[in-house]
Amino acid sequence: MTGWSRRRLLTTALSTALVPAAASLAPLSTSSALAANSEWRFRRGVNAWPWFALTREFPAPRTDYDWPPFQSQRPVPTPDDLGRLRQTGLDFIRLPVDPGPFLAGDDATRGKLLDMLDAAVAVTLDAGLGIIVNVQANGATHYWNPDRMLSSTEAPAFHLYRALVGELAGRLARFAPGMVALEPVNEPAQSCDSNVWSQVQASLLTAARASSRTLPLVVTGGCGSMVSGLAALDPAPLASFEPILFTFHFYEPYLFSHQGAPWMREPVYRSLNNVPWPASAGSLDATLASVRARMAQDSETPEADKQAAYAETERVLKVYFDARPDRWFIDKYLGQARAWADAHGIAPERVIMGEFGALRTDARYVAAPNPDRARYISDVRQSAEAAGFPWAFWDLFDGMGMMDDTTRALDPAIVEALGLRMPG
Repeated sequence: MTGWSRRRLLTTALSTALVPAAASLAPLSTSSALAANSEWRFRRGVNAWPWFALTREFPAPRTDYDWPPFQSQRPVPTPDDLGRLRQTGLDFIRLPVDPGPFLAGDDATRGKLLDMLDAAVAVTLDAGLGIIVNVQANGATHYWNPDRMLSSTEAPAFHLYRALVGELAGRLARFAPGMVALEPVNEPAQSCDSNVWSQVQASLLTAARASSRTLPLVVTGGCGSMVSGLAALDPAPLASFEPILFTFHFYEPYLFSHQGAPWMREPVYRSLNNVPWPASAGSLDATLASVRARMAQDSETPEADKQAAYAETERVLKVYFDARPDRWFIDKYLGQARAWADAHGIAPERVIMGEFGALRTDARYVAAPNPDRARYISDVRQSAEAAGFPWAFWDLFDGMGMMDDTTRALDPAIVEALGLRMPG
């Protein structure tokens, strides 16, 4: 989840759910369509950010990182945490890995980081969980960011990124077959039908396949891995890289899932809160009253900016409540992904909803009412399962998490929403 510009789509998100996926494309060959069907430990998962994220980069003009490169206070799952996750019924984790420290360090530093990653994979497998390692470039980093590494095959650091993907594929291939996969990119910023993204992805998959012919690779469409990016993806040229899985992310409608998120660029989100799920569970007047109360507490934003943000908030919330999104809204979106899979003869078990979730209200964030959050997560999870898609909840920790950063207590409401069970 990178804060890509897709989150500007405040009003169109409610209408594009009704756009049908293209169903006239040629299916994959039988051998490709059947490859890896239900063979891997990837059905119900959770993202484990920030285990290999939240870095300690030096400010410009330096381009390197302190050692160790990851912030010491970040929550990291213990073997006991991983064991309890397995007891809930989860069967894999998706592990976002910031490539910056790996690319900035010398050979000795890189070797230490690779050993740390190997150890994380090993402890995850020891807990009975599969793992998808996702190379997730950090858009907030001043130097080792997605634009520098992935904007095209001619990007300044693309060759370094590509080499890392190849190296990771070779190392991960040593682990238990069927339990480990590599996802080379997170939420590519190129447009849905971008030929540039197709070239970048093909080059990365080629590097991975040069190191391992059997490691499962996870591929995605453009548009930040939205459903529309998957719908625009032509899987036929990717058949030569089998075994592969496909992925998309789902946070629609963002007015609900990202209300109150401080990392969002758009000023609407700063004071947005108390947006209900489903929309019929609340009212426009009640939500706007909560927004005004939140804005009144904001002493940093100039009054003119707050008035402009409120006017835009009022406008987009009116669209939200008029549309009355409910489970039908989610089903329409995920139906596009299922139609794409069916059109290409791809088993839905090979299409992973790699991220979904919503910000919670707690001591740090004022966001969705927590009962509404649980209802939304339950609806998205059930819709994905009805379509046959595996899923990975975002996130284990932090404001969108299911486990307390400090106490490591699991949130019973989210465990239930995910169709899991509290460990004994």
